[in-house]
Amino acid sequence: MSGQGKQPHRSVKRYALPVSLALLSGCDTGMPGFMNPQGPIAEAQRHHFWVVIALVMIVVIPVIIQTPLILWRYRYRGHAVYRPKWYMSRWLDIIMWAVPVLVVVVLSVYVWRQTHELDPYRPIAGDRPPLEIQVVGYDWKWLFIYPEQGIATMGQLVIPVDRPISFELTSGTVLQSFFIPALGSQIDVMNRMVTRLHLKADHPGRFEGKNMQYNGEGFHRQRFITRAVDDKAFDDFVRRTRQQGRALDQSAYEIIAQKGDNRDVARELGLDTRDTDAVIRFSPVPQGLFHIIMNGSPIDWSALDVPPPQLSATRTSVPPTPPDETSSSLDPKSPSHERKEAQP
Repeated sequence: MSGQGKQPHRSVKRYALPVSLALLSGCDTGMPGFMNPQGPIAEAQRHHFWVVIALVMIVVIPVIIQTPLILWRYRYRGHAVYRPKWYMSRWLDIIMWAVPVLVVVVLSVYVWRQTHELDPYRPIAGDRPPLEIQVVGYDWKWLFIYPEQGIATMGQLVIPVDRPISFELTSGTVLQSFFIPALGSQIDVMNRMVTRLHLKADHPGRFEGKNMQYNGEGFHRQRFITRAVDDKAFDDFVRRTRQQGRALDQSAYEIIAQKGDNRDVARELGLDTRDTDAVIRFSPVPQGLFHIIMNGSPIDWSALDVPPPQLSATRTSVPPTPPDETSSSLDPKSPSHERKEAQP
C-alpha cells in the first residue's frame, strides 16, 4: 500500500517538466511578437493594449479583492453582525454605477481615437517615400511582388529598416488574414478585392508572418519570414534576386496557384526543399500581374509585358550593376532557393 501511495506523486513529477516547458515556449524572444514590437504601429498597439487593461482594472481589481473578503467575513460561523434590515445608500449606489459608466465612456473615446490613429489604410509619415509591395494569398502561401523592382519572392519578405512600407493585398483563392505580429495591424485579404496596409520596421531583425484566417488543411503551414535589413542589404537582395530569380511565367504561376505551401512550390520548380523557409525568388515579373489576379480574369500571358527590371531613382537607391561586377560577385548558376539563415 505504501508503494501505491507514492505513485501519484511520481506521475506529477513526470509530467511537471514537459508541461512547464510547453507553457514557457510562448515566451521565446528569438522571434519578436506582439509584446516585443519592432515598429511604430506595433508599439502604439502595445501601448493601447496596456491602457485598456489599466482602465478595465479600475473595475476588476475591487471586485477581485472584495469578493474573497466578503465571503470570508460572512462565512458560516463567522463573527459578522447579522443585519437583515438595511436601507439603501444613495451615495453608495451612485458610486457603484458612476465608476463603471465613467470607465466605459473613457474607453469609448480612447478606442475611437486610437482606431482612427491606427487605421491600416493611413500612410506612415517618413523622410523617404514608401516602398510598394503587392501581396497575393494562395492555398497555403504568400507571393510578394515588388512592382518597382520587377521581382517577387515566396517564403520571405525583405523590407528596409526605417522606411514606410505600403502594401496592396488580395487573395487568389479564399478569405485570408495577413499578420506580422512584431510590426502590427492584422488585415483581411479577400478575393477580387484590394486591401491596404502600411507598416514600418524600426530595427533590423527576423520576424514571423502568418495567415490568421483558417482556409483549409494547410492553414498552419501558411507562414513566412520577414527580414528587416539596412539599405545596403536590401540593395544586395534586389540585385541578387534579379540575377538568381526564376522568371515568373505561365508554367511557374500554374504551380503557385495549386494547393500547397512554399516547399511544395519549390519541389515542383526543381529547387532544394531542405530549407525550412522555402525561400523562392522570381525575376522578371510581368507588369500588372497583381491587378490581373485581383480582377479574377484569365491571364493572357502572351499579352503581358515583361521588360527588364528597371529601378526608379526616386524610390530606391539600388544602382545599376555593371556586367563585370555581376560575373565576379555572384554565381549566375546559383539557385533561387536559399538556405534559412542566409542573408536576404
